[in-house]
Amino acid sequence: MRIRLLPEYPYLYEAHMHTNIGSACGNNTGAEMVKACKEYGYTGAFITDHNWGGNTAIDRSLPWEEWILRYAGGYNDAKQCGDKCDFDVFFGMETGYKGTEFLLYGLTVKWFIDHPEIREASIARQYELVHEGGGIVSQAHPYRVEDYIPEIRLFPEYADAIEVCNATHSSPYSKAHNNPAWDDSARELAAKHNKLVTAGSDTHSINMLGGGMAFKHRLKSAEEFCEAVLSDEDYILSDGMYWRHKSGEIIDKIY
Repeated sequence: MRIRLLPEYPYLYEAHMHTNIGSACGNNTGAEMVKACKEYGYTGAFITDHNWGGNTAIDRSLPWEEWILRYAGGYNDAKQCGDKCDFDVFFGMETGYKGTEFLLYGLTVKWFIDHPEIREASIARQYELVHEGGGIVSQAHPYRVEDYIPEIRLFPEYADAIEVCNATHSSPYSKAHNNPAWDDSARELAAKHNKLVTAGSDTHSINMLGGGMAFKHRLKSAEEFCEAVLSDEDYILSDGMYWRHKSGEIIDKIY
């Protein structure tokens, strides 16, 4: 199946995706994820594997630089494939704090190697460090309720954006975490605190869920993605069922 893109927004990016190289819960390699995304209709994707605070696939006892280099394996595998098939691959990270998770965009592998202090950073310090590095923070699926999330904790003051569409919550093809009301609550949170918004699938396999962010132009880099979000550029969101304005208003179905 292939997603139906709207003519005005032909460039779709997956902003929340895992590989089995960096995430213990991932099912496919970076290259396999890229091929599935490309066939489905995406222009590009962020690889946002779980870090040391989440369900990482990398041995936490490794020295810092080695840990980061191995962690980046999913991204590198995806990037090599993407470069061959005209698919944009950007580096990202999903960080974990006792079940509360954040998506980091706009930082490089080298930046992480040069900033080992982020490993021990609090949520507030993470926000500061990411900003110092020129990146942005989005709180991922803030209202999700699962065994690995002991309690809902909201940190709009330490996030530039809120992930208001997570396709695992609403896609008819999702096999986990399926509860669209969690996204409704996330949209209310973003509106209440006047926060910017992001969207993604949180997909862990080549079973495409259709979440993401569609732009009028092709993005050249992760930095350009961050600029687009921070400037509140005109883009639309997919929750795996519907195209939505950033306000949450439904525009059309994605199939």
